[in-house]
Amino acid sequence: MCRSIKTLRPPVLPEEATEDEIRAAALQYVRKVSGFRAPAAHNREVFDHAVDVIARATADLLDGLEVRGAGMARKAG
Repeated sequence: MCRSIKTLRPPVLPEEATEDEIRAAALQYVRKVSGFRAPAAHNREVFDHAVDVIARATADLLDGLEVRGAGMARKAG
């Protein structure tokens, strides 16, 4: 997949992922899947919407994960 997307859960990431880290991962995913580093103006809205949706899904995933030995799941602040 995309090597620049890093793992965002403990213990790989010592602290909970920030919104910026989650959004950066979502952006990298959308860039990889779409094949565009930066979309043309006529594709900007759908590109940005995809990044938003994937960032929300990523935050939901991280919030719900229970990592054995980590003590607790990530909690939103």
